[in-house]
Amino acid sequence: MNNLDYGVIGNCRSAALVSKNGSMDWCCLPQFDSPSVFGKLLDEKIGGSFGFEVDDSYQIQQYYIENTVILVTRFSNGLDTFEVRDFMPRYHNNNGAFNAPPEFIRYIKYISGKPTVKAIYNPRLEYAKGETKTYVKNDFVVSLTDNEAYDTLFMYTSFDKEKVIKGEELEIKSDHFFLVGYHEKLFVPTLKMAFLEHERTKVYWLNWLERTTSYKKYNKEIARSAMTLKLLSYDKTGAILAAITTSLPETIGEVRNWDYRFCWIRDASMVIKVMSTLGHKNIAKRYLKFIIDLIPDKDEKLQIMYGINGEKKLTETFLDHLSGYKNSSPVRIGNAAYMQKQNDIYGILMDMIHQLLLNFNNDIENGEALWNITKGIVWTVDKHWQEPDKGIWEFRSEDQHFTFSKVLCWTAVDKAIKVAKLLGKTSKLARWQLLEETIKADIMENAWSDTAQAFTQAYGADDLDASVLLMESYGFIDAKHPKFVSTVKAIGRELSYEGLLFRYKNQDDFGLPSSSFTICTFWYINSLYKIGEEKKAVDHFEKLLSYSNHLGLFSEDLDFKTKRLLGNFPQAYSHLALIETAINLSKTTKDEKVKDALF
Repeated sequence: MNNLDYGVIGNCRSAALVSKNGSMDWCCLPQFDSPSVFGKLLDEKIGGSFGFEVDDSYQIQQYYIENTVILVTRFSNGLDTFEVRDFMPRYHNNNGAFNAPPEFIRYIKYISGKPTVKAIYNPRLEYAKGETKTYVKNDFVVSLTDNEAYDTLFMYTSFDKEKVIKGEELEIKSDHFFLVGYHEKLFVPTLKMAFLEHERTKVYWLNWLERTTSYKKYNKEIARSAMTLKLLSYDKTGAILAAITTSLPETIGEVRNWDYRFCWIRDASMVIKVMSTLGHKNIAKRYLKFIIDLIPDKDEKLQIMYGINGEKKLTETFLDHLSGYKNSSPVRIGNAAYMQKQNDIYGILMDMIHQLLLNFNNDIENGEALWNITKGIVWTVDKHWQEPDKGIWEFRSEDQHFTFSKVLCWTAVDKAIKVAKLLGKTSKLARWQLLEETIKADIMENAWSDTAQAFTQAYGADDLDASVLLMESYGFIDAKHPKFVSTVKAIGRELSYEGLLFRYKNQDDFGLPSSSFTICTFWYINSLYKIGEEKKAVDHFEKLLSYSNHLGLFSEDLDFKTKRLLGNFPQAYSHLALIETAINLSKTTKDEKVKDALF
């Protein structure tokens, strides 16, 4: 498999990746950041997987049931046909609470003929650190390991359990099921129950999508991305994950391999802003509570990221026994970036709070806590905006005065002023407005390079950086301002290659970047549209959409030449930017206005 040809299933507690051939190659239970139970994605020999083998006469197709995250892998040789329908149960119980157990169901749907298949069931618990032993019991199959840590996994099925474990041929004459979960069930699951779970989960997602704002264009792409972002949310705390994987490399064979199963304040706040635009306030409320719970003390500083249960210490370690995705080591768990200082997070969080108050102004709880956070953010920005930091790209070398960080410090104050006006709090406005003007003047003086004819990556530098394209999105500068137009065109000339964008081209801690960061290309398309190059933007966007995998999913990065998906997957950044760009481009263009007037 030369691409990330995977579908994602999940239930806002955990998630799994299923290859286009129906092999589950990544799954962590009982929650997103638990050790893997299937980890073939990170080591093809020892990682463990759960797949199906059919003879060469079968063709395999994969798709989602429309408007759901139930993944269908269809096996057919013309006469003999069956489907594997993969999902993690998620629906409302009778008491209104969510049923989202740490388990998945593989519902085998008989279609026609006399299909035969071998199930290849090979769990390797605890990141495959030690031996996993599997035993057939009366009601279930149990797998366990006690090498470094004790862990168990339970599998229930309507097939002959001995045949499944031995990899023997199974005849499919009717519907069947597999249920694999973290807990032993109190009642033995049945086919009828598995079908009911399928239907309830299907209805949940149909209802969820029905509540999502629809648009004139690109609605299918917006819907798939919205459901994917929903799958990256963790119900228990409200945290939003950057991705469900760890250590998928930005470039094959290199060491830019990170664990993304955490909640970055930046990424998550951007997700929430988009999801609130689409009309989903519950996910926004849960995330706000997550933020409020993180900063109970007025003088407590925000970290750039947290564990999904609010953990503050995310020590980075290596799993040296795993060879890595396509032998790209190291495999990391934890992320040392949690210790970094990144001044942009305050502006992004403040922008999100402002957006939520605009969208749900009559239905926002914790208003007093939000006002408290707002005041605290402005106080922090006032004290620290003139200091250097690590920046949005998390450079691990010396701190710099990054333009994006400065712009987002300005954004923090600008949005705080707007929030104060919405809440009728005017006593601090004069002081805050003076601070806003001071930061803006500093940026206009120090971030512009006459040599580059653009706003650059950092003060005093001539290096370009795609992140400065967001200056307009946050309201810092008008799209038609000559300096912004010049910046967009300079970035198009210098950072665009083979239709995709570099984040930056200057050397960082790990050498020269060699893959395209997908969100940057979306930012560029947005900027082209805003400066009036609408047709170029639409053409560029539709070309970029074609680089998704077969299910419309994006990872973090793309290879410039082959367009292969790289980096952690599916990536919140990429899908939130896809939605933002699609919403902008779905507005009526000048050409369409002329056409409408003529006809």
